Amino acid sequence: MPGMVLFGRRWAIASDDLVFPGFFELSLRVVWWIGILTLYLMHRGKLDCAGGVLLSSYLIVLIVLLAVIICTVSAIVCVSMKGTICNPGPRKSMSKLLYIRLALFLPEMVWASLGAAWIADDVQCDKTVVNGIIATVVISWIIIISTVVTIIVVFDPLGGKMAPYPSAGPNHLDSHESSQLFSGLKTAATSVWETRIKFLCCCVGNDDHTRVAFSSTAELFSTYFSDTDLVPSDIAAGLTLLHQQQDNIRNGQEPDEVISHSPGPPQEADLDAELANCHHYMQFAAAAYGWPLYIYRNPFTGLCKIGGDCCRNRTTEYDLVGGDQLHCHFGSILHTTGLQYRDFIHISFHDKVYELPFLVALDHRKESVVVAVRGTMSLQDILTDLSAESETLSLECGVQDCSAHKGISQAARYVYQRLVNDGILSQAFSIAPEYQLVVVGHSLGAGAAAVLAIMLRNSYPQVRCYAFSPPRGLLSKSLYEYSKNFIVSLVLGKDVIPRLSVTNLEDLKKRILRVIAHCNKPKYKILLHGCWYELFGGSPDNSPTELDGGTQGDLTQPLLGEQSLLTHGSPTYSFSSDSPLESPTKYPPLYPPGRIIHLEEEGTSGRFCRAAAQYCARWSHESQFSKILIGPKMLTDHMPDVLMKALDSVVADRAAFVLCPAGGSSNVDVV
Repeated sequence: MPGMVLFGRRWAIASDDLVFPGFFELSLRVVWWIGILTLYLMHRGKLDCAGGVLLSSYLIVLIVLLAVIICTVSAIVCVSMKGTICNPGPRKSMSKLLYIRLALFLPEMVWASLGAAWIADDVQCDKTVVNGIIATVVISWIIIISTVVTIIVVFDPLGGKMAPYPSAGPNHLDSHESSQLFSGLKTAATSVWETRIKFLCCCVGNDDHTRVAFSSTAELFSTYFSDTDLVPSDIAAGLTLLHQQQDNIRNGQEPDEVISHSPGPPQEADLDAELANCHHYMQFAAAAYGWPLYIYRNPFTGLCKIGGDCCRNRTTEYDLVGGDQLHCHFGSILHTTGLQYRDFIHISFHDKVYELPFLVALDHRKESVVVAVRGTMSLQDILTDLSAESETLSLECGVQDCSAHKGISQAARYVYQRLVNDGILSQAFSIAPEYQLVVVGHSLGAGAAAVLAIMLRNSYPQVRCYAFSPPRGLLSKSLYEYSKNFIVSLVLGKDVIPRLSVTNLEDLKKRILRVIAHCNKPKYKILLHGCWYELFGGSPDNSPTELDGGTQGDLTQPLLGEQSLLTHGSPTYSFSSDSPLESPTKYPPLYPPGRIIHLEEEGTSGRFCRAAAQYCARWSHESQFSKILIGPKMLTDHMPDVLMKALDSVVADRAAFVLCPAGGSSNVDVV
């Protein structure tokens, strides 16, 4: 529901968010109250010492004060359990209860201070009583400090601007006033987000690229979040409901209802060859991460294998690979690729905003010059990822709309300039002129590799690119079609990154709003069942989370519940149920690169265990990645080590591998 309004401002917490913290405090207070009461009843005869009257009075007042607090917290928990996310009516007394609870902190702080002062005076009384008082004082201050930290966390810097309209619907203001209000909120939100990002990335630097990235990232976040009135727990509940709704739809889907995107015979014919290439070149994409990924993949033996290289002085070898101080990186790259140091032309771990590390090597097994670009490993890389607006590329490829993700395009341009202007590729092809150019990368590196391959194709017409888990929001539609001739992307399972774009995030936001607006269960039940379902599986919740039959398709305006979750009729929000949301002009729809091989898990291997997982591979259309799927593996499927294990499994079993039926479950895992 919309955030609560207290003290004339909105807070990033809802009135139904207090069940779990309230229950925790209630349990602690009850145990504490029983302990203090027992201590007083059992030792009140031993309080005839010096200062004993004061301690006796302290315990009596504390017992009474704790009883009042327990009653207040019990009322808060009971009220917070009422209603639903979009029906806060039964919780209308919550603000008054919170005012009472906050007021009780004043005598509690005074009493905790007095207790600390009395103990500091070295009262000569029964040791058990004194220790009990010390424990009481410590617990009191822990709770007070925890409350202060919680208040800081849920403080909304924009709350003062939104509080005057706590329940105003979209029609409360005329169009001009609504537009002005929303514009003001967005400007303020951009400023707040930029301050937050600069604080979190204070060690990144302050050059021109970094300042541009801060501004781009802040504008992206403000655009996405400023038109809704959701608190974090609302989003968590919405994601939980979406996951269970997806599983319900998949379980009820008949095989003949599945939409098929069957590839043509030529695509089927070269699937084996491309899988073998992916399996081979993924080693280079992993090697570009350097020693951190190698140690992560080999936690027991990795450090022993590359430990000597961390401190060894290899001046001659450094001259061959560009002069960077590689230390542990070089050893891990050699072990991952299986190449000799003489096979490397250049290795760079220079890392700044819009400037990615990369390596260039001669792959004699495949007779190729391999350029591998590193994926996200630093705050600088994250800022590059989040510079998500579109920019036009200067290409000579005959494609009209040459637009792409700005941050990734800038990073690809940096690598391009290093390869071409510094003569790195010329050096490589002077050694092996008959070799083919292959560009690879994972995640952010996959996106940069794809754009880099497009940039290089005019000079190297035979260039190939293998993009592992690339971001969806990368290329314009025309560049996506153009890239199919020489780029192959590999996606594992429900990996969120190949489904991640501004357009898909807007669609996800719309689905979250709709699913929580239709749910008739209180939030705490949604979260409890969701945690159990994510951890242990079972049957997905069959609560009514969507409208029945064709009524849903006929809606062109938001339900009342959805209206309550919007910020004053945001002009950027669309309520159409069937068509995708239109992105703002600055964020047009972007697509993944090239042809896509999708590795899908067959059957189930447990919620988190992947040891017995089996995979099938098939060519997939980009439309199968047009919605973000929710699930426990949406993040783990993106990890390079998990992708490498899946590739190993598929390639090892390929001799007896039977192609998946056309279509598949990923087409129906969406709502």
